Amino acid sequence: MVVIRLARGGAKKRPFFNIVATDSRNRRDGRFIERIGFYNPMASGAEVSLRIAADRLSHWQGVGAQLSPTVARLVAQQKPAA
Repeated sequence: MVVIRLARGGAKKRPFFNIVATDSRNRRDGRFIERIGFYNPMASGAEVSLRIAADRLSHWQGVGAQLSPTVARLVAQQKPAA
């Protein structure tokens, strides 16, 4: 099954997450199909903390991809802002 979830990057104590579409059997930070966006929880000031390509997200949901609970929360958080 294809799932849209976070893949961790960044340095120690400075997390950065890519929002990716991947097979659910792959490791968290392993191989992925497509990078859909990013989430930077440490963003401050004018830095962008969340960016999701809405067209690619709707495409993957249209072909049956499931959102992880955290990504679903982030998408719901972004919708009112947009």
